[in-house]
Amino acid sequence: MLLQIPNVLSAEQVLTCRHLLSQADWADGKITAGHQSAKAKHNLQLPEGHPIAQQLASMILNVLNQNPLFISAALPLKIFPPLFNCYQSGGHFGLHVDNAIRDIRSVDGQRVIERVRTDISATLFLSQPDEYEGGELLIEDTYGAKSVKLPAGHLILYPSTSLHKVNPVTRGARVASFFWIQSLVRDDAQRTVLFDLDQSIQQLNTVASEHSALVQLTGVYHNLLRMWSNV
Repeated sequence: MLLQIPNVLSAEQVLTCRHLLSQADWADGKITAGHQSAKAKHNLQLPEGHPIAQQLASMILNVLNQNPLFISAALPLKIFPPLFNCYQSGGHFGLHVDNAIRDIRSVDGQRVIERVRTDISATLFLSQPDEYEGGELLIEDTYGAKSVKLPAGHLILYPSTSLHKVNPVTRGARVASFFWIQSLVRDDAQRTVLFDLDQSIQQLNTVASEHSALVQLTGVYHNLLRMWSNV
């Protein structure tokens, strides 16, 4: 499932992110790439232990935990703390698949605190589309390549199994946050069914909240979640 979630961050929150990131010391993006991805990755990234990265990651996680559309679509069990990257001056990321497992490490980077299976990949745009040229996120799915370039504050979710790339940025700078989710439901097709069912139940609640079928449909949703969840 490829899903856009609008206005995850408010305009004020986007400005806060951009202001703090403009003061940060960026590093080579290869620091978090796997062996194969490192060959294709050409961008800047904020180190995971950077105080600004940790501050903004905490803000984003708090916002996500209160976003019903994100919760419905991702069914998050674990979220890898958001990271931050910047593409400029021809920076790009060639076609790749994200690592299957990501390690959450201690602040000093010496200990693995937790491991996250990457079921869902997420990009939260922090630059407006007219601030840069190029930089489209291209995601391969069964219907071909989808080009994604969203307004600042908007989020895209897509399966981590997808081949994807970031086109070269030929003008300006593309700043974004990116992270991964381990879902309660590993299978993307099953998550899609649950999402569609949940959205239908919510819509019916607005027009026929007393209908007895809603109880049955809600029961079906939870029984499917019980059947498909991996916890």
